[in-house]
Amino acid sequence: MQGSLMMDIAGTWLTAEDRQMLRQPEVGGLIIFARNIESPRQVRELCQSIRALRPDLLLAVDQEGGRVQRLRQGFLRLPAMRAIADNDNAEVLAEHCGWLMATEVLAVGLDLSFAPVLDLDHQRSAVVGSRAFEGDPQRAATLAAAFIRGMHQAGMAATGKHFPGHGWAEADSHVAIPLDERCLDDIRACDMQPFKHLVHELDAVMPAHVIYSQVDQHPAGFSRRWLQDILRGELGFEGVIFSDDLSMAGAHVVGDAGKRIEAALAAGCDMGLVCNDRASAELALSALQRLRVTAPARLERMRGRGHATTEYRQAPRWLTAVAALRAAQLLD
Repeated sequence: MQGSLMMDIAGTWLTAEDRQMLRQPEVGGLIIFARNIESPRQVRELCQSIRALRPDLLLAVDQEGGRVQRLRQGFLRLPAMRAIADNDNAEVLAEHCGWLMATEVLAVGLDLSFAPVLDLDHQRSAVVGSRAFEGDPQRAATLAAAFIRGMHQAGMAATGKHFPGHGWAEADSHVAIPLDERCLDDIRACDMQPFKHLVHELDAVMPAHVIYSQVDQHPAGFSRRWLQDILRGELGFEGVIFSDDLSMAGAHVVGDAGKRIEAALAAGCDMGLVCNDRASAELALSALQRLRVTAPARLERMRGRGHATTEYRQAPRWLTAVAALRAAQLLD
C-alpha cells in the first residue's frame, strides 16, 4: 500500500539519505524537478533506480507546457496552453499536445504530470497567466477536455488544478497567501465550471492554496467545506485529491510541515506534497508515522498505463502531432 507523502530529492541520482527516506512506507510518491534532470536517458535511469527500491511509488513531474516544464533537454518544448487557444483547430491541437506530453513523460518511466491547469485567465494572476487555456469557462473546459483525451490515449491519468480556481486571486501562493473575496455563487458560476464539466474525466484534482474568505477561513487544500462538501458532495468527484506543495507560503497558515500534512489529509487530501525542503519532508513523515495513516486504494489509479518505449518518435501519431503543432507555429 502506498503512503500519503510525496517528496523530492536534491540531485540527479539517489543518495543514501534519499534511499533511507524512500524506504519508509509512509512515502507514497516522488516528484522530480529541473534540478533532477539532465537528459531522457538519465531520467529513465533515475526512475529505474527508484523502482528497484520502491516499485510501488508514484513518480510525478510538472510538465504542463510553456514556462512550467521541467523536462527540457532532449524533450519537446511544449507551448503554453493559452497559445493553443488562439488557433482555429485548438481542440485538435490540445489533444495532440496532451498526447505528446504524456507519451514523453511515460517513456522515461514517470507515471504522471500534474496537468492540466483548469484555472481561468482573468488577466489578474501572474502565476496563472498563460498556463490557463482561456478566461471563458466553457472554452477552457472544452480545450482541457481535449488535452485530457490525449493524455488518456497515451495512458496517463489527468490531474486538474487548482480547485476551485486560482485565476482571480492576484498573489502567488508560492510566496504569499492569496485571497479571493468573491462569494460562492460567483465562484460556482465561473471558476468552478471547468471542474464541474470535467468531473468524470479527471482522475485527480489539486486544490489551490487560496483562501476564499466568503466560503471558508482555510485555504481550499485544508478545507473540508471545499474538498468534502463541494468537490466530493456537490460535484460528485470520486478521484484522487493531491495537495499542492505544502512547503509553499500559501500553506504556512496552519503551522509546520507536520501540521500541514495532518490538516491536508484531515480535510480530504489523499496525498500531501512536501517539496524543496528536506527538513519539512522529515517532519511530515514523522507526523504520518505517528498518525499511522493508510493511503486510499484509489491512488493506484494514477499509475502510468502507457508503454515506456524509447522509440515513440518514430510512431505515426507522434509525427502527425508534431507536424500539426509546428504548422500552427506552436513548436520550435
